[in-house]
Amino acid sequence: MGVLNLTPDSFHDGGSYPTQKAAVNRALKMVEEGADIIDIGGESSRPGAAPISEREELGRVLPVIKGIRKQSKIMLSIDTTKAAVAAEAIACGTTIVNDISALRSDPGMTRVIARNKVFLILMHMQGTPGTMQHNPTYDDPVREISDFLQERIKIALGASIPYQQIIVDPGIGFGKKLEHNLVILQNLNRFAALKVPILVGLSRKSFLEQILGSSAEDRLTATIAANAIAVANAADIIRVHDVKEGRRTADVACRLRRRNAQDR
Repeated sequence: MGVLNLTPDSFHDGGSYPTQKAAVNRALKMVEEGADIIDIGGESSRPGAAPISEREELGRVLPVIKGIRKQSKIMLSIDTTKAAVAAEAIACGTTIVNDISALRSDPGMTRVIARNKVFLILMHMQGTPGTMQHNPTYDDPVREISDFLQERIKIALGASIPYQQIIVDPGIGFGKKLEHNLVILQNLNRFAALKVPILVGLSRKSFLEQILGSSAEDRLTATIAANAIAVANAADIIRVHDVKEGRRTADVACRLRRRNAQDR
């Protein structure tokens, strides 16, 4: 999954694609580099980010979705917590809704997903983007996050969203300290008990800086290493800024994972 942030303030690539043409060209480049999905976001979810209006979010994402769809059949995901934004994006050809609130922000989201029969990504986050890094605490991160995701899956099922349309994301960096992120990655295969695909988004995130002391621009090799571990530990989808490197990482790590399974 390639990341296409259409925001001025995202932590790594905010403001990188100020025009529709630049954003569409970036998406097409990611397709060339091996992306299976393009995840389009118009509202930053970095720590401390302030919310924006529905109108502003739609103005950022819809022209780009339309522009990509004119030139490519790549699967598109809309990264939003707003039902109206999701509905408009779906009408323009998006088939995945990536809801970092896991259906908690907008009560209309379940109806949009169920009515349109699209995929839904449920992510764990302790708090909100504005507050999530204010001393997050857990007794058992993997168990607590797994329990949360199981509960959100039940909510989705109860709203007539079938199992085969659901994906889960443990939310690396969303209300987690360094030790929480590491424990999640080390034990990612425990989330397989949820029996739905697992997405992991750790591309260039700040927990890698805490390990290496490097800026977001200098975290590519750290991202590659972490993504290899994630895929080896059962990740089905990795969300990345650097698609060429992510594609190669996933292909090698997935092949090694299959070989290990055969050996056992």
